[in-house]
Amino acid sequence: MSSLFGPSRLQDKVVLITGASGGIGAATAILFARAGANVILTARRASALSTIQSRCVEAHNSSGLECGGLFQSLTLDVSKSNDISHLASRLPSWAKDKVDILVNNAGLVLGVEKVGEIEEEEVNVMIDTNVKGLIGMTQLFINQFKQRGSGHIIQIGSVAGVEAYPGGSIYCATKYAVRAFTSALRKEVVDTKIRITEIQPGLVASEGFSLTRFRGDQQKADQVYSGLQPLSSEDVAEEIVWAANRPAHVQIAESLIFPTNQAGPRDVARPLLDQSK
Repeated sequence: MSSLFGPSRLQDKVVLITGASGGIGAATAILFARAGANVILTARRASALSTIQSRCVEAHNSSGLECGGLFQSLTLDVSKSNDISHLASRLPSWAKDKVDILVNNAGLVLGVEKVGEIEEEEVNVMIDTNVKGLIGMTQLFINQFKQRGSGHIIQIGSVAGVEAYPGGSIYCATKYAVRAFTSALRKEVVDTKIRITEIQPGLVASEGFSLTRFRGDQQKADQVYSGLQPLSSEDVAEEIVWAANRPAHVQIAESLIFPTNQAGPRDVARPLLDQSK
Protein backbone atom coordinates (compact mmCIF):
# COMPACT_ATOMS: atom_id res chain seq x y z
CA MET A 1 0.00 0.00 0.00
CA SER A 2 1.10 3.63 -0.50
CA SER A 3 3.54 4.97 2.09
CA LEU A 4 0.99 7.73 2.66
CA PHE A 5 -0.71 5.42 5.14
CA GLY A 6 2.26 3.35 6.27
CA PRO A 7 1.99 -0.46 6.51
CA SER A 8 -1.50 -1.59 5.54
CA ARG A 9 -3.61 -3.18 8.25
CA LEU A 10 -6.56 -3.21 5.86
CA GLN A 11 -5.62 -6.21 3.75
CA ASP A 12 -8.53 -8.66 3.50
CA LYS A 13 -10.70 -6.49 5.77
CA VAL A 14 -14.37 -6.33 4.78
CA VAL A 15 -15.62 -2.76 4.40
CA LEU A 16 -19.23 -1.67 3.81
CA ILE A 17 -19.81 1.87 2.53
CA THR A 18 -23.14 3.66 2.14
CA GLY A 19 -23.57 6.33 -0.51
CA ALA A 20 -20.79 4.73 -2.54
CA SER A 21 -22.10 5.65 -6.00
CA GLY A 22 -20.28 8.99 -6.12
CA GLY A 23 -18.38 11.68 -4.26
CA ILE A 24 -16.74 10.81 -0.93
CA GLY A 25 -18.25 7.32 -0.82
CA ALA A 26 -16.91 6.36 -4.25
CA ALA A 27 -13.46 7.80 -3.56
CA THR A 28 -13.35 5.93 -0.25
CA ALA A 29 -14.32 2.62 -1.85
CA ILE A 30 -11.57 2.97 -4.47
CA LEU A 31 -8.95 3.81 -1.85
CA PHE A 32 -9.94 0.85 0.34
CA ALA A 33 -9.70 -1.37 -2.76
CA ARG A 34 -6.18 -0.09 -3.40
CA ALA A 35 -5.30 -0.93 0.21
CA GLY A 36 -6.22 -4.59 -0.28
CA ALA A 37 -9.67 -4.57 1.35
CA ASN A 38 -12.84 -6.31 0.22
CA VAL A 39 -15.61 -3.78 -0.31
CA ILE A 40 -19.42 -3.79 -0.28
CA LEU A 41 -20.64 -0.72 -2.17
CA THR A 42 -24.18 0.43 -1.42
CA ALA A 43 -26.26 3.31 -2.76
CA ARG A 44 -29.53 4.02 -4.53
CA ARG A 45 -28.11 4.27 -8.07
CA ALA A 46 -27.35 0.78 -9.40
CA SER A 47 -25.76 1.93 -12.66
CA ALA A 48 -23.40 4.32 -10.89
CA LEU A 49 -22.45 1.61 -8.38
CA SER A 50 -21.47 -0.67 -11.25
CA THR A 51 -19.11 1.99 -12.58
CA ILE A 52 -17.48 2.52 -9.19
CA GLN A 53 -17.12 -1.23 -8.66
CA SER A 54 -15.20 -1.44 -11.94
CA ARG A 55 -12.91 1.34 -10.73
CA CYS A 56 -12.37 -0.57 -7.49
CA VAL A 57 -11.27 -3.61 -9.48
CA GLU A 58 -8.83 -1.46 -11.45
CA ALA A 59 -7.47 0.12 -8.26
CA HIS A 60 -6.93 -3.26 -6.64
CA ASN A 61 -5.26 -4.69 -9.72
CA SER A 62 -2.90 -1.73 -9.92
CA SER A 63 -1.91 -2.13 -6.26
CA GLY A 64 -0.06 -5.38 -6.90
CA LEU A 65 -1.55 -6.87 -3.73
CA GLU A 66 -2.65 -10.50 -3.76
CA CYS A 67 -5.07 -10.03 -0.85
CA GLY A 68 -8.53 -8.49 -1.04
CA GLY A 69 -10.12 -7.83 -4.39
CA LEU A 70 -13.64 -8.98 -3.57
CA PHE A 71 -16.35 -6.43 -4.43
CA GLN A 72 -20.13 -6.41 -4.41
CA SER A 73 -22.61 -3.66 -5.29
CA LEU A 74 -25.99 -3.59 -3.55
CA THR A 75 -28.76 -1.04 -4.06
CA LEU A 76 -29.73 0.49 -0.72
CA ASP A 77 -31.76 3.52 0.30
CA VAL A 78 -30.82 4.19 3.93
CA SER A 79 -33.88 6.42 4.35
CA LYS A 80 -36.02 3.28 4.09
CA SER A 81 -35.91 1.12 7.22
CA ASN A 82 -37.08 -1.90 5.21
CA ASP A 83 -34.00 -1.65 2.99
CA ILE A 84 -31.74 -1.66 6.04
CA SER A 85 -33.50 -4.54 7.76
CA HIS A 86 -33.06 -6.77 4.68
CA LEU A 87 -29.45 -5.80 3.98
CA ALA A 88 -27.79 -8.53 6.06
CA SER A 89 -29.55 -11.28 4.13
CA ARG A 90 -28.35 -9.81 0.83
CA LEU A 91 -24.65 -9.76 1.67
CA PRO A 92 -22.40 -12.19 -0.23
CA SER A 93 -21.07 -15.19 1.71
CA TRP A 94 -17.64 -13.61 2.15
CA ALA A 95 -19.21 -10.66 3.97
CA LYS A 96 -21.97 -12.30 6.07
CA ASP A 97 -21.19 -11.66 9.75
CA LYS A 98 -17.70 -10.61 8.59
CA VAL A 99 -17.95 -6.86 8.03
CA ASP A 100 -15.00 -5.23 9.81
CA ILE A 101 -15.56 -1.57 8.94
CA LEU A 102 -18.81 0.31 8.36
CA VAL A 103 -18.55 3.72 6.69
CA ASN A 104 -21.82 5.62 7.14
CA ASN A 105 -21.37 8.12 4.33
CA ALA A 106 -24.85 8.48 2.78
CA GLY A 107 -26.29 11.95 3.36
CA LEU A 108 -27.62 15.03 1.64
CA VAL A 109 -28.68 18.65 2.06
CA LEU A 110 -31.65 20.37 0.43
CA GLY A 111 -32.10 24.11 0.02
CA VAL A 112 -30.93 27.22 1.85
CA GLU A 113 -34.32 28.39 3.12
CA LYS A 114 -34.54 30.02 6.53
CA VAL A 115 -36.62 28.66 9.39
CA GLY A 116 -40.29 29.26 8.64
CA GLU A 117 -39.76 28.75 4.91
CA ILE A 118 -38.59 25.12 4.88
CA GLU A 119 -40.77 22.49 3.22
CA GLU A 120 -41.79 19.68 5.57
CA GLU A 121 -41.00 17.06 2.94
CA GLU A 122 -37.41 18.27 2.70
CA VAL A 123 -37.08 18.26 6.50
CA ASN A 124 -38.20 14.63 6.51
CA VAL A 125 -35.84 13.61 3.69
CA MET A 126 -32.79 15.06 5.45
CA ILE A 127 -33.69 13.58 8.84
CA ASP A 128 -34.62 10.19 7.38
CA THR A 129 -31.36 9.96 5.43
CA ASN A 130 -28.78 11.75 7.56
CA VAL A 131 -29.99 10.68 11.00
CA LYS A 132 -32.40 7.74 10.94
CA GLY A 133 -30.52 6.01 8.12
CA LEU A 134 -27.18 6.36 9.89
CA ILE A 135 -28.67 5.14 13.18
CA GLY A 136 -30.33 2.19 11.45
CA MET A 137 -27.10 1.10 9.77
CA THR A 138 -25.16 1.49 13.00
CA GLN A 139 -27.66 -0.60 14.95
CA LEU A 140 -27.56 -3.28 12.26
CA PHE A 141 -23.82 -3.83 12.66
CA ILE A 142 -22.97 -2.83 16.23
CA ASN A 143 -24.32 -6.08 17.71
CA GLN A 144 -22.24 -8.11 15.25
CA PHE A 145 -19.20 -6.14 16.33
CA LYS A 146 -20.00 -6.69 20.00
CA GLN A 147 -20.36 -10.44 19.50
CA ARG A 148 -17.07 -10.61 17.62
CA GLY A 149 -15.32 -8.24 20.02
CA SER A 150 -14.02 -5.88 17.34
CA GLY A 151 -15.08 -3.61 14.51
CA HIS A 152 -14.89 -0.01 13.36
CA ILE A 153 -17.75 2.40 12.60
CA ILE A 154 -16.81 5.55 10.73
CA GLN A 155 -19.51 8.21 10.60
CA ILE A 156 -19.30 11.03 8.06
CA GLY A 157 -20.36 14.09 9.99
CA SER A 158 -19.63 17.70 9.09
CA VAL A 159 -18.35 20.98 10.39
CA ALA A 160 -22.10 21.76 10.32
CA GLY A 161 -22.35 19.46 13.33
CA VAL A 162 -19.79 21.54 15.21
CA GLU A 163 -21.11 25.02 14.47
CA ALA A 164 -24.44 25.86 12.82
CA TYR A 165 -24.87 28.45 10.08
CA PRO A 166 -27.86 30.40 8.74
CA GLY A 167 -29.60 28.82 5.80
CA GLY A 168 -28.62 25.35 6.93
CA SER A 169 -30.72 24.83 10.06
CA ILE A 170 -32.07 21.37 9.26
CA TYR A 171 -28.85 20.03 7.75
CA CYS A 172 -26.91 21.37 10.73
CA ALA A 173 -29.44 19.81 13.11
CA THR A 174 -28.95 16.41 11.44
CA LYS A 175 -25.18 16.65 11.72
CA TYR A 176 -25.38 17.75 15.37
CA ALA A 177 -27.51 14.65 15.91
CA VAL A 178 -24.87 12.49 14.22
CA ARG A 179 -22.18 13.93 16.46
CA ALA A 180 -24.22 13.37 19.65
CA PHE A 181 -25.22 9.84 18.65
CA THR A 182 -21.63 8.97 17.76
CA SER A 183 -20.24 10.41 20.99
CA ALA A 184 -22.75 8.43 23.08
CA LEU A 185 -21.95 5.24 21.14
CA ARG A 186 -18.22 5.70 21.66
CA LYS A 187 -18.79 5.88 25.42
CA GLU A 188 -21.06 2.83 25.36
CA VAL A 189 -18.38 0.60 23.78
CA VAL A 190 -15.38 2.09 25.59
CA ASP A 191 -14.70 -1.23 27.36
CA THR A 192 -14.49 -3.11 24.06
CA LYS A 193 -12.11 -3.14 21.10
CA ILE A 194 -14.72 -1.51 18.87
CA ARG A 195 -13.59 1.82 17.43
CA ILE A 196 -15.94 4.72 16.69
CA THR A 197 -14.78 7.59 14.47
CA GLU A 198 -16.45 10.72 13.17
CA ILE A 199 -14.95 12.49 10.15
CA GLN A 200 -16.10 16.14 9.97
CA PRO A 201 -15.33 17.70 6.56
CA GLY A 202 -15.62 21.38 5.84
CA LEU A 203 -16.29 22.64 2.33
CA VAL A 204 -16.05 19.73 -0.14
CA ALA A 205 -16.60 19.86 -3.88
CA SER A 206 -18.22 16.43 -3.73
CA GLU A 207 -20.06 15.12 -6.77
CA GLY A 208 -23.67 16.23 -6.69
CA PHE A 209 -23.71 17.57 -3.11
CA SER A 210 -24.21 21.28 -3.83
CA LEU A 211 -26.13 20.44 -6.98
CA THR A 212 -28.66 18.59 -4.83
CA ARG A 213 -28.79 21.49 -2.37
CA PHE A 214 -29.69 23.89 -5.19
CA ARG A 215 -32.09 21.42 -6.79
CA GLY A 216 -30.13 20.96 -10.00
CA ASP A 217 -29.02 24.57 -10.56
CA GLN A 218 -25.40 24.05 -11.66
CA GLN A 219 -24.54 27.76 -11.68
CA LYS A 220 -25.55 28.24 -8.05
CA ALA A 221 -23.81 25.02 -7.06
CA ASP A 222 -20.55 26.19 -8.65
CA GLN A 223 -20.72 29.61 -6.96
CA VAL A 224 -20.39 28.00 -3.53
CA TYR A 225 -16.74 27.21 -4.34
CA SER A 226 -15.92 30.53 -5.99
CA GLY A 227 -12.73 32.15 -4.75
CA LEU A 228 -11.21 29.20 -2.91
CA GLN A 229 -10.01 25.67 -3.47
CA PRO A 230 -12.37 23.32 -1.60
CA LEU A 231 -11.56 19.85 -0.38
CA SER A 232 -12.01 17.08 -2.92
CA SER A 233 -13.75 13.77 -2.29
CA GLU A 234 -10.33 12.13 -2.47
CA ASP A 235 -9.02 14.42 0.30
CA VAL A 236 -11.75 13.22 2.66
CA ALA A 237 -11.37 9.60 1.55
CA GLU A 238 -7.71 9.72 2.55
CA GLU A 239 -8.71 10.78 6.07
CA ILE A 240 -11.27 7.98 6.32
CA VAL A 241 -8.86 5.28 5.18
CA TRP A 242 -6.05 6.72 7.33
CA ALA A 243 -8.30 6.52 10.41
CA ALA A 244 -9.24 2.93 9.55
CA ASN A 245 -5.59 2.00 9.13
CA ARG A 246 -4.46 3.06 12.62
CA PRO A 247 -3.21 0.31 14.97
CA ALA A 248 -6.00 -1.58 16.72
CA HIS A 249 -5.39 0.25 20.00
CA VAL A 250 -5.57 3.70 18.35
CA GLN A 251 -8.95 5.38 17.88
CA ILE A 252 -9.36 8.57 15.89
CA ALA A 253 -12.40 9.88 17.75
CA GLU A 254 -13.00 12.99 15.64
CA SER A 255 -11.23 14.53 12.67
CA LEU A 256 -12.23 18.05 11.59
CA ILE A 257 -10.95 18.83 8.08
CA PHE A 258 -10.94 22.21 6.34
CA PRO A 259 -9.57 23.51 3.07
CA THR A 260 -6.82 26.03 3.77
CA ASN A 261 -9.09 29.04 3.14
CA GLN A 262 -11.82 27.95 5.52
CA ALA A 263 -11.83 28.49 9.27
CA GLY A 264 -15.45 27.64 10.09
CA PRO A 265 -19.00 27.28 8.74
CA ARG A 266 -19.52 31.04 8.51
CA ASP A 267 -17.01 31.14 5.65
CA VAL A 268 -19.59 29.22 3.62
CA ALA A 269 -22.80 30.77 4.95
CA ARG A 270 -22.61 34.10 3.09
CA PRO A 271 -22.51 32.72 -0.48
CA LEU A 272 -25.32 30.33 0.44
CA LEU A 273 -27.49 33.13 1.77
CA ASP A 274 -26.68 35.42 -1.14
CA GLN A 275 -28.07 32.82 -3.52
CA SER A 276 -31.25 32.33 -1.50
CA LYS A 277 -32.44 35.88 -2.15
